[in-house]
Amino acid sequence: NNLYWLSEDQMGRLRPYFSMSRGRARVDDRRVLSGIIFINRNGLRWCDAPKQYGPHKTLYNRWKRWSDMGVFARIMEGLAAKAPDNKTISIEQLTQGTPHGFQPEGKKGGRGRLIGRTKGGMNTKLHAVTDTLGRPIRFFMTAGQVSDYTGARALVSNLPAAEWLLGDRGYDADWFREALVNIGIKPCIPGRKSRSKAIKYDKRRYKKRNRIEIMFGRLKDWRRVATRYDRCPKVFMSAIALAATVYSGY
Repeated sequence: NNLYWLSEDQMGRLRPYFSMSRGRARVDDRRVLSGIIFINRNGLRWCDAPKQYGPHKTLYNRWKRWSDMGVFARIMEGLAAKAPDNKTISIEQLTQGTPHGFQPEGKKGGRGRLIGRTKGGMNTKLHAVTDTLGRPIRFFMTAGQVSDYTGARALVSNLPAAEWLLGDRGYDADWFREALVNIGIKPCIPGRKSRSKAIKYDKRRYKKRNRIEIMFGRLKDWRRVATRYDRCPKVFMSAIALAATVYSGY
């Protein structure tokens, strides 16, 4: 009774984002994707998948293949673009702890696993942008010790057209404010206490920033996201994008 099943209407919106099968037809996408969502939301091992979803190895192979292809990120961004409500967008970051035994970024060359060492231990930082309703539209992931400005610099070049951007004091930087103004977005960001001259901002509008905090709370309802036990950053980002797509209801 607790199994999750996508409706035919939902699958109709998702199918355009999947690649065409070559040769023999794929196993029912609706059944497999419903099983993937169930495993991710409950944080189960793949071998513990209910039999109603079919062989667990099929679920894992499809999850890994689609993650490598970036299918889940395309789904989230594509559906968000079709239902825009970007009058007021918000930016924020979440520091996500990781299980014991993970190696920090750079141990094995390249970008590593995007896991860094800070006072709180091994963790990852997730930077996000949400629309007016608090639905995620952009994500960027870094190691835990990376500055908020790094995420802001990566996201500012790909922001949707909007009137306002809400952010906390961590994003109070002159270059960031100027970058927003240059693309036609008004910053609603309180100034740091160390500033010699106070920064004026719309306090009433700023209260709506709690919606992005609620979004992070909903993401962490998914056990796979809350525990961050995926060692591969690409797979972990797929879990985040899938969770954001399901609960947002685009």
